[in-house]
Amino acid sequence: MEIRELSPGDLDAVLDNRKRAFGPISARDAEIWREMVTPMLPEGRYLGVFDGSRLTATARVNPYTQWWHGRPVSMGGVASVTVAPEDRGRGVGGRLMRAVIDRCAELGHAVSALYPATTPIYRGLGWEHAGAQFIATSPAEALRTLRGGHGGGDAKLRRMGPEDAGELRSVLSRVYAATRACGPLVQDERTWRLWLADEDDFCYLADDGYVIYRWSGRDIQVDNLVAGSEATARALWSLVGTASSIAESVRACVEPYDPVLWLLRERSHDEVTQTRWMLRVIDLPAAVEARGYPPGVSVDAVIEVEDPQRPANAGVWRLCVEAGTGSAERLDGTAPAAAARFTIGSMSALFAGIPAATLRRTGRLAGGSPETDSALDAAFNCSAYMIDYF
Repeated sequence: MEIRELSPGDLDAVLDNRKRAFGPISARDAEIWREMVTPMLPEGRYLGVFDGSRLTATARVNPYTQWWHGRPVSMGGVASVTVAPEDRGRGVGGRLMRAVIDRCAELGHAVSALYPATTPIYRGLGWEHAGAQFIATSPAEALRTLRGGHGGGDAKLRRMGPEDAGELRSVLSRVYAATRACGPLVQDERTWRLWLADEDDFCYLADDGYVIYRWSGRDIQVDNLVAGSEATARALWSLVGTASSIAESVRACVEPYDPVLWLLRERSHDEVTQTRWMLRVIDLPAAVEARGYPPGVSVDAVIEVEDPQRPANAGVWRLCVEAGTGSAERLDGTAPAAAARFTIGSMSALFAGIPAATLRRTGRLAGGSPETDSALDAAFNCSAYMIDYF
């Protein structure tokens, strides 16, 4: 079997594989999909496995910026992983994902994230559960009245279209930096222009936030709502709630501690569900350097990392965090006995804020000391979340 970059002539076969993997796709959605992925083909972001001329498996690497403690990190979002039904169980998927890891590195992504259909294959290649997409269901009428609260009338909203893609990215960057966000992604401007052109979506922009929502049957689906202030949060959520004369409920992607959960008057029966996602560190020194850290936290520790798929990550490292910035310096020789020893999966989990004690109880972290664990926890501590699918 051969792994190669896909070309425009392969897209019909890709759609056939997608249908067999994920179910039918409408003609309209297929057209939008083609418009989204075609510019990625010459960039080498769509890989396929071929048995002769027959396409057996696919995977795409989307270009994202992911925010970690208020700083942007280049992230390869792995999507559209498919294996033809007749080729499953032959190791095709594992071979493809090894190529995806290498391609993420070649494209300059420091980390990679994905939504797993199954955990073992991805965990075996270094991805680890890092956070969740949180979905909250609220009464539409409860949202409608939020604007009447303190400061709710101060935010100015306007309709948003494809020409606002650049400004939207700027708004998100300001809000995520100010709130020290951990986990949410920002799409490239090209993709935002495409999504903002969808005539079934209602898109509104504020100086420090935005919302995209649509009808879903008789209810409302909020794809994303980000607000940097109380006034904007109240204005955007109450805008969604104006559909309450028809819609009974609103289903929305939210942060784990989203302000709307504290603005609602009644929270006796919260409905919040989770869809888990996984993270992998692709370039260890680049990821550590790009990520943000809490001010006032200091770490100076020697660690050893095991990464069979990316030898560039493997070895002994001096990990330092000071004044909100971090670095990982490779050391020669063997690790000292006191060094903490990580698999690349456990290093990815630590990066996403999973406590060292949890990693130890699962056998993914060995060595080190309680003092080192406490320092690492303080530096990497966060509650990672994702807003959007990809």
